[in-house]
Amino acid sequence: MALATAPAVETITPPPLSAAEVKDHLSLIADMTLVFSASHSFDAVAKSALERVAKYVGAEASSFFMLDDQGQALVCTACYGPVDITGLRLPSTAGIVGRCVQSQEARIVRDVRKDADFGAVVDAKTGFVTKSILVAPLSVGRERLGAIEVINKNIGDNLFSESDLALLHTLSRAAALAIHNLRLTDKLVEQERERHELELAAEIQRDLLPQASPKEFPIHGINVPARAVSGDFYDILQRPDGRIWFNIADVSGKGMNAALLMAKTSSLFRCLAKSAEHPGQLLNAINNELCETNSHGMFVTMVGGLFDPTSGIVRLTNAGHEPPLLFDIMRESFMSIPADAPPLGIATGIAGPDGFPVIDVDLKGGSLYVFTDGLTEATTFGGGMLGLDGVRALIRDHAEESPDLRLKHIAGAVKLPGKPLRDDLTLIVVEDNGVRTDPPKPPGVPFDSTTGVILRVRVPGQADRLKLIRNAVTQAASFCSCDEAWTLDLVMAVDEACQNIIRHAYGGVEGAGDIVADFVRDGDSLSVFLMDFAPPVDPGKIKSRDINDVRPGGLGVHLIKSVTDDARFLPPPPGVGNLFKLTKRLPPKVDC
Repeated sequence: MALATAPAVETITPPPLSAAEVKDHLSLIADMTLVFSASHSFDAVAKSALERVAKYVGAEASSFFMLDDQGQALVCTACYGPVDITGLRLPSTAGIVGRCVQSQEARIVRDVRKDADFGAVVDAKTGFVTKSILVAPLSVGRERLGAIEVINKNIGDNLFSESDLALLHTLSRAAALAIHNLRLTDKLVEQERERHELELAAEIQRDLLPQASPKEFPIHGINVPARAVSGDFYDILQRPDGRIWFNIADVSGKGMNAALLMAKTSSLFRCLAKSAEHPGQLLNAINNELCETNSHGMFVTMVGGLFDPTSGIVRLTNAGHEPPLLFDIMRESFMSIPADAPPLGIATGIAGPDGFPVIDVDLKGGSLYVFTDGLTEATTFGGGMLGLDGVRALIRDHAEESPDLRLKHIAGAVKLPGKPLRDDLTLIVVEDNGVRTDPPKPPGVPFDSTTGVILRVRVPGQADRLKLIRNAVTQAASFCSCDEAWTLDLVMAVDEACQNIIRHAYGGVEGAGDIVADFVRDGDSLSVFLMDFAPPVDPGKIKSRDINDVRPGGLGVHLIKSVTDDARFLPPPPGVGNLFKLTKRLPPKVDC
């Protein structure tokens, strides 16, 4: 019958310590605690601390074993003794040290030959003979850090005592607290370094964005980062010939990699735009450059455009981006321009010989809005996403504001107090300022008089827009307290004159130009000044025809003259094609 093996972990009742021994213990604990807490680098004091502990208890060797970042291995970070085992790795649950770390209990193993957890791997490799072990855990609260191990007591009875274990356990707590504090300090230093780097990156990004545009400039933009750095960007670059390059882009992913790709793409756009003929060629060149060096599987969605302010036409290429919206302020209608090319940075050779597809968009006095998905996916006050319908509603609500205020108010509507944006938000607007600029006043019209001009209306020269001018006639007549019959006569005359502008001045081409109508109180009369921007006509060729001559055409002039008191062409001011004035005396006893 086999004899039972004696337990490896023994409980010893040590003899009482003398006063001198207690004093020595306390002195060592105080000194070592001070050393641990005062050190700015635990590695710098670890080996000397191990040597001091080993000599104090009379041990042959000692070592620190620390858990790695994954908690899967114990690594010897410092040691004292005849054999250097620094860097030795053991499974975190293996051996006597692993058992100590997992159980968080200090141990005395008086004879390692009787302990099933003891492994002689180190002894076999180094020739060192382990006889007995004293081990205490390094931990702070529930956080396991590792253990401190002392090997082979070689003084007295060669047996580790409970007082040795108590001493080591106390020292391990001081060491663990020092290690924990040093790690926290390192983390704070690293966080501060990262914060500084993010602030520097954010500053660099802000420098890459264009300066705020003057109010009269046709293109304005805004960028609101969700974090310190943004993966969105936009740019505005005016060419020497007056045309204006612009772009808006969104880099996939977040953080520093996205910010770096954003900076690179922005620089490529600004550099390559100087020689590109159209946005399809430019975006194709950027795509090829990105594909050569992109190693993170990231890509860029981009809208690139070239705007000609003299014609109001935008040449546009959309590479996988949110569809821009063309807003017609008169009709309050939208046209969406979807992407017809893939994002940039995915593959080379995906464009034809002329580059990515290009679409020509005639603004016709409207506004082109281009934005990132940070706007459509922004959280509203109700908790849902804004969506495309919400974007349209915001554009309508702020359509009458100046472009810079409009963008700020649209972005501010989804930047909720105390809540971060889901994603970076970038928005630009391209406006046809050339078409929408008000023409000069007609000669002799007292624009500065509070009793002179009643109102001004400007509409495209299209039949379906003339109802706006008819409504304006009614409003002006109502302002002057005119009766319904008087008002109807003037409505017919003005409507006929506007139709003549479309048919004759603009050659019957709908929307070929605008019509401006100024309504002016002139003494006892109401005058309507109609301006167009077509080539000048010859007033001598515009004559009324005899009412008895029954055939198409020619009766419009007769109608106008029959219901007004005066109707004539005037010399147009600079910038205006033709100026036609209709005057009708107000009804008697009308006090305006």
